Amino acid sequence: MSGGIRVLVVDDDAGARALHARWVSATDGFTVVGSAASGRAALGFVEHGVDLVLLDMRLPDISGIEVLHRMRIAGATGTDVLVVSSSRDQVTVRQALAAQVVGYLIKPFDREVLRDRLLAYAAERQERDATDRDVPLAQGEVDRLLTTGSLRTVGPAAAAPAPLPKGLSAVTLDRVLEALGPVTPVSVDEVAASAGVSRATARRYLDHLVAVGAIDLAHRYGRRGRPQVLYRLAPAH
Repeated sequence: MSGGIRVLVVDDDAGARALHARWVSATDGFTVVGSAASGRAALGFVEHGVDLVLLDMRLPDISGIEVLHRMRIAGATGTDVLVVSSSRDQVTVRQALAAQVVGYLIKPFDREVLRDRLLAYAAERQERDATDRDVPLAQGEVDRLLTTGSLRTVGPAAAAPAPLPKGLSAVTLDRVLEALGPVTPVSVDEVAASAGVSRATARRYLDHLVAVGAIDLAHRYGRRGRPQVLYRLAPAH
């Protein structure tokens, strides 16, 4: 689109709003069209049309979950939501994922993390727009929609039964899961190489799988620097 992806930044902290807005504006293809300090103000902006909302969960009037709920009731299906919050309890994360947010970034994070997530979102939005065009379905796909509500086939992605957030592709999710095993943990770079996707895309899918409990985290400590995060399939229960 000519004006870029229109973004609304929602956070009750003025410093966080300004910082995140600067980071978004510095990312190619994104334009900040407004900011809001409350849930009701955010809903007012959404009514006038935005493409992506950076939404905090802790707001002074209504919660971020309530904002998501009211957006869906109002039929704001053309607006995606990327959660940016310090809330990391399972109830909040699962409720946000059930609302089909496009991602969940836990504060604090740096500019690079947000930029990578935004660029991955832009690429997947373009892919989603292409695949959402009216394509005739085969009988098997119709049957799957009737029985499961999804076009996903039975396969490795069954390890992540939670609703797939907007912008995530079932095909890519299958490739990411195929790159993981239950015994030997692997890094995000190894997953990206095996699945044939970018590092930012791999990390986004891994974040989703961690949030729904499909994979476990481990750490590899070296002599210097930060520990490396590793991933493996969670044991079946």
